[in-house]
Amino acid sequence: MMINAQQKKASAITEKSMKDNPFLKKSPLQYQAPEFDKIKDEHFKPAFESGLKEQLANIDKIVNDKASPTFENTVLALENSGEILGRATILFYNLTSSNTNDNLQKLEEEYAPIFASHSDKIYLNDKLYKKLKVVETDKLDPESKRLTEFYITNFELAGANLSVDKKEKLKEINQQLATLATQFSSKLLEARKKGGVLISDVKELDGLSADEIAAAATDAEQAGQKGKYLLALQNTTQQPLLQNLKNRATREKLFKASWTRAEKGDENDTRETVEKLAKLRLQKAQLFGKKNFAEWSLQDQMAKTPEAAMGLLAQLAKPAVETANREAKEIQDLIDSQNGGFKVEPWDWNFYSEQVRKAKYDLDENEIKPYFEVTTVLEKGVFYAAEQFYGITFKERKDLPVYHPDVVAYEVFDRDGKSLALYYLDFYTRSNKSGGAWMNNFVPQSHLLGQKPVIVNVFNYQKPAPGKPSLISYDDVETMFHEFGHTLHGLFANQKYASISGANTPRDFVEFPSQINEHFALEPEILKNYALHYQTKQPMPQALIDKIKKASNFNQGYATTELVAAATLDMNWHTVTSDSQLIPVLDFEKQALSRYGLLVPQVPPRYHTPYFAHIWGGGYSAGYYAYLWSETLDSDAWEWIKANGGIKRENGDRFRKYILSVGNSVDLNKAFEEFTGHKADIKPLLRSRGFIK
Repeated sequence: MMINAQQKKASAITEKSMKDNPFLKKSPLQYQAPEFDKIKDEHFKPAFESGLKEQLANIDKIVNDKASPTFENTVLALENSGEILGRATILFYNLTSSNTNDNLQKLEEEYAPIFASHSDKIYLNDKLYKKLKVVETDKLDPESKRLTEFYITNFELAGANLSVDKKEKLKEINQQLATLATQFSSKLLEARKKGGVLISDVKELDGLSADEIAAAATDAEQAGQKGKYLLALQNTTQQPLLQNLKNRATREKLFKASWTRAEKGDENDTRETVEKLAKLRLQKAQLFGKKNFAEWSLQDQMAKTPEAAMGLLAQLAKPAVETANREAKEIQDLIDSQNGGFKVEPWDWNFYSEQVRKAKYDLDENEIKPYFEVTTVLEKGVFYAAEQFYGITFKERKDLPVYHPDVVAYEVFDRDGKSLALYYLDFYTRSNKSGGAWMNNFVPQSHLLGQKPVIVNVFNYQKPAPGKPSLISYDDVETMFHEFGHTLHGLFANQKYASISGANTPRDFVEFPSQINEHFALEPEILKNYALHYQTKQPMPQALIDKIKKASNFNQGYATTELVAAATLDMNWHTVTSDSQLIPVLDFEKQALSRYGLLVPQVPPRYHTPYFAHIWGGGYSAGYYAYLWSETLDSDAWEWIKANGGIKRENGDRFRKYILSVGNSVDLNKAFEEFTGHKADIKPLLRSRGFIK
């Protein structure tokens, strides 16, 4: 057969990709930090193919071993399988979220069904499951026993107990789900990118700061619209700029652009994809003999059942909506006093609630922002709090390669001065970055593998115009503390096995460490250290600190209602029991919110169904309630900390010992009780949100 020049070139590229492929061996950098200066798009596909083959060979070796199944030749061998694939995919999915491109997006869509099929080849392998089931665990150490139980549970959740026919059907469904979830994410990224509001006349931006206007001009220029202003969309329903835009028509344009971004009937409309995902998830649950997807999904979570999750949401919904209605009346009274002549709409809420806050507490967000410069908040706030509570310290590392010029890296040192981990941050929004904020591992901690954690936090703060300071809102400050709470969970991981290390816990526990870390942002000794004016370097005046603290429960009706509404939508989508209940997306959402008293016109859900990435493209399907479940734990634990001396090393060491260092190696309900001395109680959460005294 003749080989043409194009085929020869492709073959040469493949050979070179394999020869120089950084994924085929452990990185020589400290703690196996990624060699971002060597990793290229073309390295991923050969690494995936090599990794898939390697792991299946690993599995075949376990299955065909003639010796009696033991922890070492079965569980441990399974844990250690797929080294190349793990190394390549963990970096790939970090990049497709934070710095994607057309090549990576095509590859992601191509491999979504392949990876789903590969997972099924492992978790639906009857011989492997039977071997796991007979492994003797009585003499194992607690963590090894836990790992064995973890794998057996995962095999059963994946369908190991199903009949042959049902397994085949499940494989089809899993591949379709993987493809659809990837398509959803790609559509949403494009919808967000194309959904921004283009403004021609700068007068329409009245109320924005000079820096915000300059940033909008830069964004427009990068989008090929020099001389105009682009208001780019962020992940959530409400957009940060709505707080300051004085022009009501501009506010309405921006809000509606956010709300309708993925329902325009174009190639980026996600509604059909959402309906297909919901139907397939129901089919999957029914294969397992479950009434609905949530019943199947919550089996290994702390809540256990959809009824328990909805029970928590119901306890919050009524006081949240009542409080939101009182807040709406205050806003309407203000509009009427100004002879506004209109009823408050969602695009008005943040603009006028900021004025209400200023009137009630004499607090203006624009007065606060100059004290929150992004690097100062990080180093003198987030890092300082961690040093005070846990004794850890940080040193910037400019020698480590990064995947984008905006990324910065630090080395983390433990309380004894020994090096603990590497930590990367990616602060600014980009058109090729998914919305939101998150933490991921580049390298997971494992004593077995001799691995220390290498962690990244990704944000979507507005990048300032060149030469301007990066000033963020107090909400952004809280987000930074929140995501660093996830990082602490990863930094203090202390497990033998990566699969149950660090933040690899149930969804409704994983937000607990991140949410409790938010509290440090307002602690006086921490706030005074980082709230420094970016020009004068003077600390925030005590009078302004007092105002922030007094206003800390302001707008909690709105904030809680939008969160409970989103969690309720998620649970409703995943508790349908027949296809006939899956009516068109917008109708379904309206009915679900009405049913639970959450259809409050001025308070839309934090995420509208067509762009609810957590549940359609991420890992929170039937799990968005987890933020509120975890907040119940966080509020209770914080009350314990405050009642027992507050920010002192003894409390930090205790929290590290019982919560942050145990990963998923112990019973997490018991771990919470060991820390606080009692079962979790919802009253501290209701108190923290100002719903009860």
